[in-house]
Amino acid sequence: MSMVSLNFFAKPHLEKLEGLTSYVFMHLSTISITQEDVPSMTINGLGFIASVIGPVVLMIMIGGIGANVVQGGLVFAGEPLNPKWEKISPGRGFKRMFSLRSFVELAKGVIKLIIVGFIGYLTLKSEIKNFPFLVDQSVSQIVSFIASVSFKLFARAGAVLIVLAALDFAYQRYEYEKKLRMTKQEIKEEYKRTEGDPQVKARIRSIQMKQARQRMLAEVPNASVVVTNPTHLAVALKYDSEEMDAPVVVAKGARLIAEKIKETAREHNVPVIENKPLARTLFKSVEIGDVIPAELYKAVAELLAYVYQMENSNSVTNIVGNN
Repeated sequence: MSMVSLNFFAKPHLEKLEGLTSYVFMHLSTISITQEDVPSMTINGLGFIASVIGPVVLMIMIGGIGANVVQGGLVFAGEPLNPKWEKISPGRGFKRMFSLRSFVELAKGVIKLIIVGFIGYLTLKSEIKNFPFLVDQSVSQIVSFIASVSFKLFARAGAVLIVLAALDFAYQRYEYEKKLRMTKQEIKEEYKRTEGDPQVKARIRSIQMKQARQRMLAEVPNASVVVTNPTHLAVALKYDSEEMDAPVVVAKGARLIAEKIKETAREHNVPVIENKPLARTLFKSVEIGDVIPAELYKAVAELLAYVYQMENSNSVTNIVGNN
């Protein structure tokens, strides 16, 4: 950026310098410097210097700010300005100086210096044949030649440094993303903080399932019939013709839960009837608290009719026995 700006402003700057030099040498014998002239001469000198180097410095500042914005975006942080003891601590300073990162940065700087030096050597070597002819050139031609060679040198070095900067940017981004990666343990801890401890969640689910089973078994004494597989499955049905349009599944379970349902039903004199196809269909297709589907109405109705018939027979037998 600095060489581009110098090349852009080189001609007007040289003209200003040439004019100032000519004026000084032409009026050297007539210029008188008094105490009163010093402030004005100082101001004029600073103004001239600012007009010469001001545009170059401005271009360099714009280029530097633009490069930082491209790499990391606009970031305003006042924390780095806060005084910290570790910044002036000798121990921490030596630790930073001899850290792996410091050696890496040193190696990169040395490599850049070698590359730029080699480019400068090749550029001057290609132009050295023109040096003898400068003896016969005017001052302006010599200055123009030096500016041309300098611009060529810095342009080549700048192009190489741009490539190196791109590679360094890719490396720095890789290192930054690598530091952001979490270990397996950190991922587990993060999951615990966001989703909760898996062991605690499993314990909560276990308690919830236990409470759900208890509520389900509490409904078994109110069931009209329990349909079994006979050993693996058990489904408890409840039907009240005055309150319900169709039978409802109030409990179901497999294996140990099925045994618990049958045991509870027998304790409360709820009929337990074996019907393998019906038990399997009810267990797979109907959830607890749902009404049975229409395609099972006939099979369940026959089962309930059999239960009512069995209960009526027991009632008649008890009446006869009492008489």
